[in-house]
Amino acid sequence: MRRRILDYLQRIDLFLTSGGSQTDWNDLLAEHRDQIGFFQHERLVHLIVTVTFGLVMVLLMNILLVISEVSLLFVLLFLFVIIFLLTYLYHYYILETSVQRMYVQYDQIRQRINNRPDAAQMESEIST
Repeated sequence: MRRRILDYLQRIDLFLTSGGSQTDWNDLLAEHRDQIGFFQHERLVHLIVTVTFGLVMVLLMNILLVISEVSLLFVLLFLFVIIFLLTYLYHYYILETSVQRMYVQYDQIRQRINNRPDAAQMESEIST
C-alpha cells in the first residue's frame, strides 16, 4: 500500500508540474477524488487496527504489572504487540501525511481548472 500511494502521489505531481493543455483536468480531478476516497477508507481501517492494538498493548502492560509471576510467553506476546503497533503507527503516518498531500494536490488541480483561459471564457459567456 505504501508503494502504491507514493507512486500515485508522484504521478499526480508529474501532471501538475508538466501537464499542459493536453491534460484533461476534469477527468484527473474526478480520478483524484476517487483515489482520495479509497485512501481515506484505508486510513480509517488502519486507524481502527492501530487503536485496537494500542489498547491491547495497554491491557497487556497492566497485566504484566499486576501479575507477580510473569511467564515468558506473556512477555513475548507483549513484545510482539509493541513491534506490531510501531510498524502500524509508521504505516498510518504514511497514510495520514499522504492523504493530506492529496488534499493539496486536489486544490491545485481545481485551481488549474478554474484558471484555464477557456474556463474563464466559458464563465463569462454563461454570465452574459
